[in-house]
Amino acid sequence: MAGHGESGGAAEESTPLLVGDLAKATGKTVRAIHLYEDLGLLKPADRSKGRYRLFTTDALVRVRWITKLQSLGLSLSQIQDIARRLEEEPSARDVAARLRDIYATKVVETRAKLAELKSLERELEATLQFLSICESACPSEAPTHSCPTCDHHPETSTTPELVAGAQIPTAPAQ
Repeated sequence: MAGHGESGGAAEESTPLLVGDLAKATGKTVRAIHLYEDLGLLKPADRSKGRYRLFTTDALVRVRWITKLQSLGLSLSQIQDIARRLEEEPSARDVAARLRDIYATKVVETRAKLAELKSLERELEATLQFLSICESACPSEAPTHSCPTCDHHPETSTTPELVAGAQIPTAPAQ
C-alpha cells in the first residue's frame, strides 16, 4: 500500500534520517528502533558512506503505526505477525480487509475498556466524596477499623470498596 497517505514535499523526502534522528522524532530510543529493525518491522532505505542506517520519512509513519498498535495492547510479536501477514496478502484490497478486521476488533475492545474506565472514574469520584467527609468529620483518634461502620455517612449505606478494601485489619490480641 505504498503511496497511500504519504505526506511532505520533495525536500522532506530527500532528507534521510539517521537512527538517532528517527528515534528522537518518534519519541523512541535508538535501541527500540534497532529492535524494530531486528524484528523485521522496519527497514532502512539505505546506508551512508559511513555505513550508518538511513531511513526515509516513511519510517516515521511506520514507527508511529507500531506505537499505536502497542497502545492498543498488541505485543511486538503480534505486530510482527500482523506485518508478516500483510506482506503475504496478494492485493491492497486484501490488506485493507485484514486491517479492517483487526481494527474492528480493537474498536470493540477499546469501547469495552472505555466503559470500564468510566465506571472506575465514577467509583473514584464517589470514593473521593466519601473520603472528603471522613477528612472533616472523623475524629483523629478513631481506630482504622471503624471506617466500614462509620456513622458520619448517613447518606451512604455502604463504604466504597476502594475504602473498605484498604482497611488494615486489626492484629489479633495476644
